[in-house]
Amino acid sequence: MDPKRELTSVDLAALVGELGTYEGAKLDKAYLYGDDLVRLKMRDFDRGRLELLIEVGEVKRAHTVAPERVPDAPGRPPQFAMMLRNRLSGADFAGVEQFEFDRILEFTFEREDGTTRIIVELFGQGNVAVTDGEYEVIDCLETVRLKSRTVVPGSRYEFPDSRTNPLTVSREAFDYEMEESDTDVVRTLATQLNFGGLYAEEICTRAGVEKAMNISDAGEDVYDRLYQAIERLALDLRNGNFDPRLYVEDGEDENGDGSEDGADSSAERVVDATPFPLEEHVELASEPYDSFLSALDDYFFRLELEEEGEPDPTDQRPDFEEEIAKQERIIEQQQGAIEGFEQEADMLREQAESLYAEYGLVDEILSTIQEARAQDRPWDEIEERFEAGAEQGIDAAEAVIDVDGSEGIVTVEVDGEYIDLEADQGVEQNADRLYTEAKGVEEKKEGALAAIENTREDLEEAERRRDQWEADDGEDEADEDEAEREDRDWLSMPSVPIRENEPWYDRFRWFHTSDGYLVIGGRNADQNEELVKKYLEPGDTVLHTQAHGGPVTVLKATDPSEASSSDIELPESSIEEAAQFAVSYASVWKDGRYAGDVYAVDSDQVTKTPESGEYLEKGGFAIRGDRTYYDDTPVGVAVGIQCEPYTRVIGGPPSAIVDQAATTIELEPGRYAQADAAKRLYRRFREQFEDESFVRKIASPDRIQHFMPPGGSRIADE
Repeated sequence: MDPKRELTSVDLAALVGELGTYEGAKLDKAYLYGDDLVRLKMRDFDRGRLELLIEVGEVKRAHTVAPERVPDAPGRPPQFAMMLRNRLSGADFAGVEQFEFDRILEFTFEREDGTTRIIVELFGQGNVAVTDGEYEVIDCLETVRLKSRTVVPGSRYEFPDSRTNPLTVSREAFDYEMEESDTDVVRTLATQLNFGGLYAEEICTRAGVEKAMNISDAGEDVYDRLYQAIERLALDLRNGNFDPRLYVEDGEDENGDGSEDGADSSAERVVDATPFPLEEHVELASEPYDSFLSALDDYFFRLELEEEGEPDPTDQRPDFEEEIAKQERIIEQQQGAIEGFEQEADMLREQAESLYAEYGLVDEILSTIQEARAQDRPWDEIEERFEAGAEQGIDAAEAVIDVDGSEGIVTVEVDGEYIDLEADQGVEQNADRLYTEAKGVEEKKEGALAAIENTREDLEEAERRRDQWEADDGEDEADEDEAEREDRDWLSMPSVPIRENEPWYDRFRWFHTSDGYLVIGGRNADQNEELVKKYLEPGDTVLHTQAHGGPVTVLKATDPSEASSSDIELPESSIEEAAQFAVSYASVWKDGRYAGDVYAVDSDQVTKTPESGEYLEKGGFAIRGDRTYYDDTPVGVAVGIQCEPYTRVIGGPPSAIVDQAATTIELEPGRYAQADAAKRLYRRFREQFEDESFVRKIASPDRIQHFMPPGGSRIADE
């Protein structure tokens, strides 16, 4: 089995208790090695020198190490390490907590001048964020700008969305999570209950439950055994009932012929360290330890030694493609679930609206039932009366499809839809119930979106490791691959491979200029406000139409992960494309006009602080200084489907979009409403691609509409 390189949520739950025994230790110095290894040197008054290592790269860990094993101090400390020393030198270690059941640790340090929190993310690409006592980010190893969360200096640290904590889940919530699954038991525990693969299997084994058992076959007895096994695990973690183990396995003969060339193929190698013995590892040899911290120290020390002694890794290329394909399959399944949630929520809202649209009819049905029940008439008689009324052609009776007295439910047909109504409630209460159910489904969708975000991070990490491997391999195949991709006839391919990417700016309007610069625009006043406050950086250019109601448009000089700079000279061609973008997604297009005036200013000319006598409404801003005008800028929007490097819908000025997409359709102001025009584009794209299923998956009318201007449109060549 592959050795563990990342700590699990269960590992972190166990670590918190042991690390907590060092509360009160004084921090002496902080070090940063490379860009992913932090070392905190502390003094514990009872146990002396204490070294804590935090690593968030390929290996993700946080534990104490023996002083003789710490790496030599690097040369001149980088800015991040100096910041840590300035804030933490002489501070008291006040404790550590795990965020819910996520792979996140929060270390707290106290000093007379304030509190400092070090938040360690041991998932995805990994990160270390340093915040003050109010969670404002002072600095971080990686900036994060996702749809779901932001971690960037100067902003409040945002934890990932909450997920089910299996260590505290109630029996009712446990049953609900299990019953909501449509897969087998072990996958449900791994994903819905967030145990991950290893501990999901361990729970099944401890409970004596078949891992591959389908949820639909799992009865109350199975749920009882699983829940009891989880409770026992949670109790051990809370009470610190640990019996740590380091697991090893015999090395395999890497020559496949029993020869002894190279490294000793029969040597033992470490594969895991756990806070207590696992039945899943019963076949492995194990070594006991007095503490989990010491087990982890030995484990990662030996792992590093073993990997340094392995043969040249270029001779043993990992199967990146299989790992990437696996993550893509998971994403596809998660997207299917999200689409299902969207459809269900839409259906429930439509049913509620139908009740109001046919208020009189529905009220007559419910009132008839309620009056009959008030007279103690049996349900069978009520149903018979409706059947008789239907034969007489009474509209209300004809709308009744079924009467279920055992549940107090009447099923009616309204606008071609079957709707279940609670007979003892009125029209408004039934509609409110449907709206509430739709909201509940939307919340499930949000949970699925959070899960897919994590999977996408895992996919990006696998792709990054593959790309790094190929770069280190020294093979100069990138140009050849690029030429091959450019020669591909995507429209004629029977099956277009899907490679999705959901960048941090996807919830805004956006496009990349023909020079490769990112342009983002607000969709509403809230987003205009957010762009100016949160994403505007030195060197950026801000564009806006003279016409009222236009979006804030920002031409980014740098990526958020790069240091901002005012020295970058943005190409005039990119500014002109951004100007066309600004005018096209403004009221100019909505009014049916074909051109409008746009002005551009530097980012430092934009302020949210009004002068005396000024008033700035939400989404508004003030400009100080001269403006550069682009008069009579023509509107122009093209929507296209991009196949490389990612498969997705893109949209923006035609000059920028045409070369980035496999096919594009240009638009101009017209008579078709936004949703209707999006459907016309969708049908046109399906006709262009041989692989119609590909268009269905990545270019739905809703997704196309995401890139269309407000107001009416028409296809330019129609």
